[in-house]
Amino acid sequence: MPTLSPTNFNIVVSVLGGWISLFGLVSYLLKENFYLSEALISLLAGLSFSPHAANFVRPLEYAGSEENLNAITLYFTRLVLGVQLVLAGVQLPSRYLKEEWKPLALLLGPIMTAMWVITSLLIWALVPNLPFLHALTIGACVTPTDPVLSNVIVKGRFADHNVPKDLQKIIIAESGANDGLGYPFLFFALYLIKYIGDGGVSESGGAGLAIGLWFGETWGYTIILSVIYGAVLGWIAKELLHFCEERKFVDRESFLVFAFSLALFITGTCGMIGSDDILACFIAGNVFTWDDWFRLQTLDDSLQPTIDMLLNVTIFMWYGAMCPWHSFVSNGVMPIYRLVPLGILILLFRRLPLILALYKKIPQIDGLRQAIFMGFFGPIGCSAIFYLYVTLEFIATLNPNQGSAPRWDVANLQEEVLVLVWFMVICSVVVHGLSIPLGKFGFYLPRTISRTLSAPEDLIAFQTNGRVVPWSRSRDETAVNTPTDSRSMSARPVFRIGGTVIPERAPTAQPATMPLSNASEVAVGSREDSEVSPISPEEPESLGSVASPAPPGRIIRFPDEAPPDDKEPREPKRDAATEA
Repeated sequence: MPTLSPTNFNIVVSVLGGWISLFGLVSYLLKENFYLSEALISLLAGLSFSPHAANFVRPLEYAGSEENLNAITLYFTRLVLGVQLVLAGVQLPSRYLKEEWKPLALLLGPIMTAMWVITSLLIWALVPNLPFLHALTIGACVTPTDPVLSNVIVKGRFADHNVPKDLQKIIIAESGANDGLGYPFLFFALYLIKYIGDGGVSESGGAGLAIGLWFGETWGYTIILSVIYGAVLGWIAKELLHFCEERKFVDRESFLVFAFSLALFITGTCGMIGSDDILACFIAGNVFTWDDWFRLQTLDDSLQPTIDMLLNVTIFMWYGAMCPWHSFVSNGVMPIYRLVPLGILILLFRRLPLILALYKKIPQIDGLRQAIFMGFFGPIGCSAIFYLYVTLEFIATLNPNQGSAPRWDVANLQEEVLVLVWFMVICSVVVHGLSIPLGKFGFYLPRTISRTLSAPEDLIAFQTNGRVVPWSRSRDETAVNTPTDSRSMSARPVFRIGGTVIPERAPTAQPATMPLSNASEVAVGSREDSEVSPISPEEPESLGSVASPAPPGRIIRFPDEAPPDDKEPREPKRDAATEA
């Protein structure tokens, strides 16, 4: 007899598949029309399915213990960041890190260091009874900008229409590189906590040994080794793929998925040797497309954006389900009425003042408006969660005599970093996810209200090149000649601005077509045809000697499909050294 089997696996797969399917049905509407980020939507979906709401997804029950849950979240985040950063490196043009090293050095050096210091000082000032080394640890976790959340301002309709290409590229490069460069800031504080946090009672060596380990292990083994490892693997992968593709050894499917397999390999091998897999993935992705060949060959491919979307939706659903929401209200760190101002202050002062002060030295930022935009959009996301659980792993080793209880000086550090970092991530996802739609709403709402409340006689024709063609749809002028089914039109006057660039044709000529960006192709006739298009074609005597156009033909085109002329060239330009 058939029996129901509502096991955890069946429930999770059903919820995940159902949510991704439902989200996909309205994804273009939400992302391209309402400018909502998939991270924010998926985070709210994860919260809805979590034990705090519907209780369909129960992460702690699946993991079995808090330690296992932390490990699962850390490894899942590493996987997503590894794939995302290889793709970020592949998206950059040829030799981008070499050609734009000066602005990147400014962003990754003085600006990133100042971001860490400012964030740490704000946390230290507003969190009561918090040691300064603990504030430096928490500040290091939220210093890097997130490449996953940055997609909302470097991809899609909003980015295509509002963000210059040069600015998009520098944002991608910065968010990709500084994710891996969070290690020096984090372990500077952690090593000092380990060796001088309790006055040197548990560990001998003092600050000198801590700084030595910071230079040797963190900079030498973790950072420099990962850069060399990623560059070597990226170059070897590029040459092997070139060799096999020229001899027709590789099929199209394996060619497209090569970047993902490279990300998985680097993440696993760097994890085994204990180096910085995040930075290695970004360097490998950029070196892999150093000659621009792979990027241009996969420019029109949809596999990379598809996997990117699946990973983003899944990881933020997991974050929404396992986030310690209750700890924001009930914790031993600080009350919620102080957490909210702290989150607002960090989002405002962590990055924006630094970009405003130094934007003239960054050639990709053209003017004050772009500086404000780039300074505000420095999101906190997956990279902060990654460093959060790296910190928890390190704290677990600070136990005297290999006992189960942590040292007295770090007894509260686990709760402090857990509550504050998670709260900063949630604030960033919500604020940066809603900033663009709220900004658009605030821009159009006053204009809509003004037009609604204005009387027809208050409207002043806008003049372009001295040509204004007024045309009224009032009932007094059209009641006789207008069919009854179109007499419900507004009585307000409509002004036609400027002239047409389409050559005028005979009234009976077939209308031409004019492609519009991000829309279907519509028929366009002569200037007179455009002006009288609302009038029914069944009564041409109302138009004088001008005949109405034939019904326009349409060509189906997806809204986000760019015209063929806007594509980048398929073949990369080879320099003289390559040809030689």
